[in-house]
Amino acid sequence: MEEPQAPAGRLDARYRAFLETIATLRPKLHRYCARMTGSTLDGEDVVQDALFDAFRRLDTYDDSRPIGPWLFRIAHNRCIDFLRRRDVRAQAEDAAAEPAITEAVDPPGPALGRAVEHLVQHLPPKERACVLLKDVFDYTIEEIADLTASTPGGVKAALHRGRGKLSILPPPAAERPAPVMSPDTERLLRLYVERFNQRDWDGLRALIAADATVRVADWFEGPMRESPYFHRYAQLPVPLVAILSEVDGQPAVVLRQEGAVPAEPRAFVRVSVENGRVVHVTDYTHCPWVIAGAEHVSPMLARA
Repeated sequence: MEEPQAPAGRLDARYRAFLETIATLRPKLHRYCARMTGSTLDGEDVVQDALFDAFRRLDTYDDSRPIGPWLFRIAHNRCIDFLRRRDVRAQAEDAAAEPAITEAVDPPGPALGRAVEHLVQHLPPKERACVLLKDVFDYTIEEIADLTASTPGGVKAALHRGRGKLSILPPPAAERPAPVMSPDTERLLRLYVERFNQRDWDGLRALIAADATVRVADWFEGPMRESPYFHRYAQLPVPLVAILSEVDGQPAVVLRQEGAVPAEPRAFVRVSVENGRVVHVTDYTHCPWVIAGAEHVSPMLARA
């Protein structure tokens, strides 16, 4: 099987067909990666990268086995890579140390419902993965050992430690701290929102760096200058309104349908800024599970 090349521009039809075949697994993969990374948006980025990695490695997949665990293994490894890049290498290495004696698995302390799942982000990566895979996704000890490249004894020990730590954590806070960004970045994001709502597409393009890139998840990835990105929004029969918001503790542009009551989010857009210019846009329009998975979405108040 010839190895497919990385998609440039509109995603390869074969890759889109692959995504359609695993569509029912996407919400679960996103839920897992969002809890592992601690971010709804980062979680989807990890899933996107994991799925393209899986597509490139389809010739190694044993189709006599379920595809779900295979995808979870790839996504898990991507999550660990993400966490290590986020300066938690020492924590990950500490969590990988397994005691020689394995304690019995006790039943989970707090029920890991959606309201408290994000508490697992306080656990080291291995404990976090084992608790999620067992108590949320109901994998067996043996399956988790395979997914995490561990042993049944190591999984049992990680579960015991993780559940013990979760049992003494305080309830999740009702309010999250405001996203941290520089005044210049906030000013540029508010200008981006203002020009989007004014349908000032030329003014909006003036904010974009010459080498900026755009990813419309599951649809397009490539240079912004070669994409029809803003043209598609300009052609919508019912305009969308942009609001600079906080999505689970991260700044994002939330798009809502103009005049809709209630104005449910239609899309989340992450706008990355460097040196006073927009350098990358990630649009999650085609990922409704990202909206469904967000626990807190609210307009970001302007600084005094």
